[in-house]
Amino acid sequence: MGMWELVVVFVVGLIVLGPERLPVAVRTVARWFKTVKQFGNTIQAEVNEELRVHELHQNLKKAEEQGMENLSPQLQRSLDELNQAAQSVTHSFKPTTSSLQDKKDD
Repeated sequence: MGMWELVVVFVVGLIVLGPERLPVAVRTVARWFKTVKQFGNTIQAEVNEELRVHELHQNLKKAEEQGMENLSPQLQRSLDELNQAAQSVTHSFKPTTSSLQDKKDD
């Protein structure tokens, strides 16, 4: 919207709502816009993550078709990223030596 359009909207709002209710209405509308924008950003982040996972899956299929040998740099990066993710998941589920010791003591 241009400046003159905003002025017209402000004047119409002032006439319709009055000077007492206009600030409340502006805050409410601003809050709605903020909520919608946050929702849109969340959806965009989720879609981007799904696209990245899909790309990694496709690259893994290509690497398996090539027998995991003579891979392009892009495929090798995807495999490295998948290996790191798998290792981080594996490490988070491995019991620590102190927790194993605690179980033995019980």
